[in-house]
Amino acid sequence: MSSTTKIAIGADHAGFEYKEMLKEMLASLAYEVKDYGTHSAASVDYPDFAHPVAEAVESLAADFGILVCGSANGVAITANKHQQIRAAICWENEIAALARQHNNANVICVPARFVSPELAKDMVRTFLNTAFEGGRHGNRVDKIAC
Repeated sequence: MSSTTKIAIGADHAGFEYKEMLKEMLASLAYEVKDYGTHSAASVDYPDFAHPVAEAVESLAADFGILVCGSANGVAITANKHQQIRAAICWENEIAALARQHNNANVICVPARFVSPELAKDMVRTFLNTAFEGGRHGNRVDKIAC
């Protein structure tokens, strides 16, 4: 990805530390990152952060989104309520690559309680550097929105 790629990032309390770590990594790779919170490990409601990240990607204010919570389920369910969002829960690099290649996912959802920090960073790098294959996958992706 280009160093001008814009990333929207958000997390709940369970994902706060990983969000901060991922922000540092992305900054070191010259991505433009907009942090939609949370800004501490205090208990919060994940939709309050998932919706703004999804809205940023959906409106094209960001090229991709990253959401982090304990299991990644809550943020993925919330983000996928937005018509132009394809949020994928990833737990290994191959899933992150396939989410981009086959599903044209535009938001990666990281389960902080189930992956190591290094794997989280690897998955985000993989996600951001993998292109959508199009073709037969494009036909399928076109059928997702209601």
